[in-house]
Amino acid sequence: MPKRPRRTRIATPFQLLVSYYFIAIAGSFVLLRIPAVYKEGVEVSLVDSLFTAVSAVSVTGLTVFDISDTFSPFGKVILLIILQLGAIGIMSLGTFIWIIMGKRIGMRERQLIMIDYNQYNLSGVVLLLKQIVKILLIIEATGAFILSIHFRQYFDTWGEAIRHGIFHAISSTTNGGFDITGNSLIPYHQDYFLQFITMILIVLGAIGFPVLIEVKNFLFRKNPAFRFSLFTKITTATYGILFVVGTLVILLIESFQSFRGMVWHEKLFTAMFHSISARSGGMTTFDVTLFSEATDIFLSFLMFIGSSPSSVGGGIRTTTFALAILFMYNFANGRTDIQLFGREIYLIDIYRSYAVIILAFFMVMISTMILLITEPAATTTQIIFEITSAFGTAGMSLGITEHLSTEGKFVMMLLMFIGRVGLISFLYTLGGKVDKPPYHYPKERVIIG
Repeated sequence: MPKRPRRTRIATPFQLLVSYYFIAIAGSFVLLRIPAVYKEGVEVSLVDSLFTAVSAVSVTGLTVFDISDTFSPFGKVILLIILQLGAIGIMSLGTFIWIIMGKRIGMRERQLIMIDYNQYNLSGVVLLLKQIVKILLIIEATGAFILSIHFRQYFDTWGEAIRHGIFHAISSTTNGGFDITGNSLIPYHQDYFLQFITMILIVLGAIGFPVLIEVKNFLFRKNPAFRFSLFTKITTATYGILFVVGTLVILLIESFQSFRGMVWHEKLFTAMFHSISARSGGMTTFDVTLFSEATDIFLSFLMFIGSSPSSVGGGIRTTTFALAILFMYNFANGRTDIQLFGREIYLIDIYRSYAVIILAFFMVMISTMILLITEPAATTTQIIFEITSAFGTAGMSLGITEHLSTEGKFVMMLLMFIGRVGLISFLYTLGGKVDKPPYHYPKERVIIG
């Protein structure tokens, strides 16, 4: 009898997307093995180069060495290129190059862009990509221009000021968290203008590209009946509330501890900056090792939430957190549906929110258990802080990253990778194709609680 033809397993768009991010990390790793990337006499191990590649592609900012003491000027340019690659997105950057070359964008590529930016339909994804790249470059260029002029007061030459301005603008907008000062923004603790511009750049990178596009359409609207989407309303409201609550909680805890001796505006700006930066930015204007354990745990909570969907940041994302809180509030009041801003939320989005939260919680818990075994010198609070920083692609550190064992570094790399590609994409990658069952069983109630 003739043999049946073997069925070839076609990779899903989710699996392809994750594969492309693996390829991007591999390519970045190769670039970071070029000897000219590092200063003369500096040697970096294979694991440390891989860790830096994952951290840059995932725009996290966690490092196992000091960037300013390790990287050459050429190496810093390479690092910026990798940061841009991670911020724009692997498929997006590739597609943008194809557009420039005049190539046709097929259905498969459109599907991958749709998944990379958490979109629900294929219509308009190429236009969305063009707008994202344009907006991101305009924000970075504007930030670099302002910061270069501002940095001139700190450096002897315009060349140094421009170099720091460009690097800081890109690192802030991409929420990369890398710095070439060797001490983040701590030397500029009382430079409120620099902190304000940095906070704006971090927010613009983390608020979500669809939000920025809608704001642009609103400012230059041709249709007077223009209205913001539910996504934009939920995202901005949640982001704003978390910023205010974060600022107040940090002020409340630290005013009588590490902030003691500061004047009121110094306390306020320090609290504001770390409330925003903990969401994904990773930069600091104050030595976070001086914060109390209560603040460290609270910052870990903010990093666990992370930034908004379709942004440069990671974590469970703001909309996931918002939908979970709204559902609990409505359920406590006897309602199983969520109505907000004149719209009703799909139940499937509620299910996805809780799936993401539960999976993220187990990932953090298991990672904490592993690091408690592999890093006996670190405290539980330090490990939780470091793990949530990696998962939320925030980049803040209590100083234990550079002392991690090889096993600990691989755990952190996995968390940074998952934080960048998103838990939904990672979950679908493991599951393969989504097949609808041909039949359903009778439903039966289960006692809960």
